[in-house]
Amino acid sequence: MTSSAFQLAGGKVAGDIFKDNAVLSNPVAGLVVGILVTVLVQSSSTSTSIVVSLVSSGLLDVGSAIPIIMGSNIGTSVTNTIVALMQAGEREEFKRAFAGATVHDCFNWLSVLVLLPLEAITGVMRLTSGAVVESFNLVSGENSPELLKVITEPLTKRIIQLDKTVIVGIATGQEVLRNRSLIKVWCQTRIMVQENFSILSSENSTVQNAEKCTHLFVETGLSDLSVGLILLASSLLVLCTCLLLLVKFLNSLLQGQVAKAIQKIINSDFPFPFGWLTGYLAILVGAGMTFVVQSSSVFTSAITPLIGIGVISIERAYPLTLGSNIGTTTTAILAALASPGDKLAAAFQVALCHFIFNVLGILLWYPVPLSRLPIRMARFLGERTAKYRWFAVLYLILCFLLLPSIVFALSMAGWKVVVGICVPCVAVLLCIVVVNRLQLQNPHLLPCWLQTWDHLPLWMHSLKPMDKIITRVTLCCRKTRNNDQSHTSLEDLPQLTECEAEKNLAPLSQNGPSFIYGYETETGAVFDSLNGKSSRL
Repeated sequence: MTSSAFQLAGGKVAGDIFKDNAVLSNPVAGLVVGILVTVLVQSSSTSTSIVVSLVSSGLLDVGSAIPIIMGSNIGTSVTNTIVALMQAGEREEFKRAFAGATVHDCFNWLSVLVLLPLEAITGVMRLTSGAVVESFNLVSGENSPELLKVITEPLTKRIIQLDKTVIVGIATGQEVLRNRSLIKVWCQTRIMVQENFSILSSENSTVQNAEKCTHLFVETGLSDLSVGLILLASSLLVLCTCLLLLVKFLNSLLQGQVAKAIQKIINSDFPFPFGWLTGYLAILVGAGMTFVVQSSSVFTSAITPLIGIGVISIERAYPLTLGSNIGTTTTAILAALASPGDKLAAAFQVALCHFIFNVLGILLWYPVPLSRLPIRMARFLGERTAKYRWFAVLYLILCFLLLPSIVFALSMAGWKVVVGICVPCVAVLLCIVVVNRLQLQNPHLLPCWLQTWDHLPLWMHSLKPMDKIITRVTLCCRKTRNNDQSHTSLEDLPQLTECEAEKNLAPLSQNGPSFIYGYETETGAVFDSLNGKSSRL
């Protein structure tokens, strides 16, 4: 339902983004488009299906589609990062959960930084997938299995049904569909009718009968944006409630000896010398579980609370996440094999490029322990988030909205502008990372002025100034709200009579004169027991 809400709110915008094929010919722009569209519709399968339609219709070649597929791989990882925010109440849990969620982001970003330039120069994924497609005698098959949808579709179809062909039509330039609603009104049903009964033979014919849909928003008169916002608010409320209840339930269930036993089973390795096989088995488990639930976002979001409460370590979560990337591509491959004959080759090649991208990423960032940079990067992000909790929101806005939007705006000016600005920025960032590493491990290799950043202004090498500003603004807002709620005038304070004052004075005087001073009333006023008057502190 969350995916449907995002598609209603931003589906037509996503179609308009895909429509500009001149921009998509730029690999960097294609990457950013894939990120933004997948974040908008919250479904990598939807963005991939649009790409397949563009390729099969001849509006986009496979080489230009590959960066978009890479971007969709990054955009789909935003879901479990949002899920990690639900554990912000406890600092250590939030630290582990955010690190476990962002390990997926770090893997995708690092893979793109290496494989996107490699693909732009050599075309290795395009050539490999093309060779595989040509060697196969592809025949259109049946629809891919939808294991999880068998459970969820009966409920979601009662709430909302969407016509996703509108998004694809806008992306392929069909202006007639621009004013058409994404909310499905008429549902197609097939009815088998027998005709020409005779003793010798009987023939069957299929008749399509259009019936009005029965979901909640079929005839509400609301716009797509209004329905999308209603569904988004309600689905996020349900999601947050379920996640909070899940975390509470797991915390109460997985305690003591039970938690220790589960942690030992999940996080333990095979005995020597087969310990290195444990991670690859976790990759297979992640791929299999993702194939069952038909979504990498669902699987990674499900294990994020378990990482937060400490049941699954980040070292074990990393191969599970890599396996989920493989699992979601196998689902896309099966879906591509069910495509019609004229779209089969293009659909299969695009899905195969997605599979090859993830396999190459695993070969880059997993087999050698020293190459597992995503784990170290995720731990760094988790520590920063535990220290400054607002950093999580800043990370989401920066990595999934602001930065891609800036790069997309630059891409409108041409690839020379993108290269001229992005390459120096990336080079400076890499230099800063290398210097920081040397400052921690081998500072003697650096000149004196680079052994520390203390000579720079504090805001250039620390988040403390920004933290002070955010904390001050938060405290001011909280103080203003508290003042509005607790403001009471002197006339509203209780004025006690002399008789009431003597009653209050009597029990105090029994304990000696040292207890005869004043006591605070429920309204925040201080009652002077000697004078029988109340005043404000």
